[in-house]
Amino acid sequence: MVLKLKQTDEWISEDAYLQGERLSDIKHEYIDGAVYAMAGASKNHQRITANVSGELWTQLKNTPCEAFASDIKVRVGGQFFYPDVMVVCEDDSDNAYYTETPVIIVEVLSKSTRRMDETAKKFAYQTLPTLQEYVLIEQDFVDVEVCRKSEGWVSRHYFMGDNVTFESVGLTLSIADIYQRVDNEDVTSFVASLDQS
Repeated sequence: MVLKLKQTDEWISEDAYLQGERLSDIKHEYIDGAVYAMAGASKNHQRITANVSGELWTQLKNTPCEAFASDIKVRVGGQFFYPDVMVVCEDDSDNAYYTETPVIIVEVLSKSTRRMDETAKKFAYQTLPTLQEYVLIEQDFVDVEVCRKSEGWVSRHYFMGDNVTFESVGLTLSIADIYQRVDNEDVTSFVASLDQS
């Protein structure tokens, strides 16, 4: 998703933000009193989100864990974000619109969101006690970056032909499955190489 410029210079309370979100047709993220509108996603963005969330839904069937895709907020201190995909296994909150306990968060990157996802959100998410993995997926080329708490949040990169394991939920996917139907040069080249073999 794309963050637009702040809509107002006025400070907004968390309560006012949460009440406003329930009435708004547009999603907004909240960062320390400032509200940012989110623009729509590309087809490739949606394809990646659907591929990952679909696999997670199947994997988590009949478990206490649930996958959420882009409409449920995560609260990190005085901030509220809409991750593209996240999994929550234990949620003590009685709030129906956000959680503070994801075990894995997935963000699909674009030129307009990359900086925020790789810096501010990454550092904020890593403060969540329950978070075990943070995943960044490029949509314009093939690159899946996984940062695991168990490895000191060091980045590991996966490319076409690789498999990646999301250890927090015990799911292994091929990178090809994550990029199924995605239209970019890396995917096209990979599919062409399979057709020639």
